[in-house]
Amino acid sequence: MEIICVHDKEERFEEFVQSFWEPWGNETNLMFYKDCMSHSATSLGDLPSFYVAMENDNVIGTYALLRNDLVSRQDLTPWLACLYVAPAFRGMSIGSKLLAHAQQEARRKGYGTFYLTTDHHGYYEKYGWTKSGSCYDLFGNISTIYQISTT
Repeated sequence: MEIICVHDKEERFEEFVQSFWEPWGNETNLMFYKDCMSHSATSLGDLPSFYVAMENDNVIGTYALLRNDLVSRQDLTPWLACLYVAPAFRGMSIGSKLLAHAQQEARRKGYGTFYLTTDHHGYYEKYGWTKSGSCYDLFGNISTIYQISTT
């Protein structure tokens, strides 16, 4: 398995956009994903960054590091988002490898801690993530914040 930044293979960019949009998007927001991912290549900062896990030239997983995951805690950054493993590859430690890669990338970019919000309680704790507070999403729903050190 190889984990690459989506801009490392520009010729496959449209396919990579689909890989993020299909599990996370809806019928109205494909352009949101495409625009965000497209502009990540030209950003003067180090975020956002989008990554795909590849095996035998197929996308089998994704994750992103974002400035903010569309939650009220604008003071925290970066955020892990869009962690996904294709169903045929679940149970093979792909998720843990993507998490380790994300931790390494956040550290490489100079961040000591990074965050996520999820409703999958129990999963991230297995990899050292701890609950650190709560926040609100765009619709006013409360969500738990998890964090982990990059060291």
